[in-house]
Amino acid sequence: MTALSVPRGAGPGRLSNTGLGRYGERVAARRLAEEGLRILDRNWRCVEGELDIVALDGDTVAVCEVKTRSERGFQQPTEAIDSTKADRLRRLAERWMSERWPGHFARLAGPEYRPGSTDPPWAPVPPGGVRIDLVAVINRVRGAATVDHLRGVV
Repeated sequence: MTALSVPRGAGPGRLSNTGLGRYGERVAARRLAEEGLRILDRNWRCVEGELDIVALDGDTVAVCEVKTRSERGFQQPTEAIDSTKADRLRRLAERWMSERWPGHFARLAGPEYRPGSTDPPWAPVPPGGVRIDLVAVINRVRGAATVDHLRGVV
């Protein structure tokens, strides 16, 4: 786990649940970028729901669900993904891939994209596939938040 600092005025007890979630997503995106992932989309929405972060990890698309909790909370972030949530994340990942991958991001994944080629500038799926990750953020009472990136949890 890595510690990241809490912005001034954003200590425990000062953030609403929405504010805490937004803070956690910013911290998570920063952590993923530090790990070398390339952020492709944040807070992507459709009628079925929202994906917090979609990133490229090498040649793998990582759909990242961010769960932020206060240190004083009773539930750990890892407990927040049940089978219903996992199924929804899978459906949303498929929808994101069909709507956003072909035209916008596939060229980032590898050599199959050749500028000037008459072939379509996209790959049907990323060479490394798609995985669903959990980024657990704990906003501590004192000190920096902790972040744990759990790959392939779903």
